[in-house]
Amino acid sequence: MPRRASIYHPVVSKHVELRRQHQHGFEYVDEGQGPVLLLLHGLFGALSNWQQVVEEFSSRYRVIIPVLPVYDMPLLQATVPGLQAYVENFVEKLALPPTFTLLGNSLGGHIALVYTLHNPGRVSQLILTGSSGLFEDGMGGSFPKRGDYNFVRERVGYTFYDPTIATAELVDEVFAVTNSNAKCLRMISIARSAQRHNLARELHRVAVPVLLLWGLNDTITPPSVAHDFARLLPQATLCFLDHCGHAPMMERPLAFNRYLKQFLERSVSAPSNWAAATAVSA
Repeated sequence: MPRRASIYHPVVSKHVELRRQHQHGFEYVDEGQGPVLLLLHGLFGALSNWQQVVEEFSSRYRVIIPVLPVYDMPLLQATVPGLQAYVENFVEKLALPPTFTLLGNSLGGHIALVYTLHNPGRVSQLILTGSSGLFEDGMGGSFPKRGDYNFVRERVGYTFYDPTIATAELVDEVFAVTNSNAKCLRMISIARSAQRHNLARELHRVAVPVLLLWGLNDTITPPSVAHDFARLLPQATLCFLDHCGHAPMMERPLAFNRYLKQFLERSVSAPSNWAAATAVSA
């Protein structure tokens, strides 16, 4: 059945552009003060994917988003373990607090899981949205075709329940990546690494609370993947957002931020009430 335009419209951003900083060889956004929220974007992701999260939470949290070098890192390091090592180095060089909250979308969720497994004392809570690590149909069963704009436009639209969210600007950005041999090689290397790096046998070691915030209409990491994560992660809470694809923070930002806020501020004394309140579609 063809997908229809969503009844939920993305919120217009209050700010034109997130402020980028450069330090220790890293490029990143660092907004606000308070407990740290470290956000990791996906393979085709960008800092702007988290615009609404930054605007909602930077008044009471320190929101940090590193630019992951998915298109320009050394080819042999263009893997999930290579990106996890990059995040480890980023956290160390910026001297982040001993514990922080980690949030990842798509490939960023996969990296967040691997980071948590390698650094169990650093992550206090984890939020995954459309995460790879168990299964991902990243490009609808195929890799991008160099120079085929229509193919790229279709695949970018495949990310969302409402394909009109895939603006010409977003499609042009992805097309520019896929039209570069060097960038495309790294993207394919990372995508194949993500497919090989299955975490099913390791997830029982994730000993922190996890919020699984998933698009009910995600065709890249379908709802069945979210259920598998919920079954394998010891302290997971699963929440679906209806009329929503692979990037809930972009497609349903108000609902996404509402559930994220509830998770971050939940009462430690009544975790079961939180689970009951969010285990339903919205």
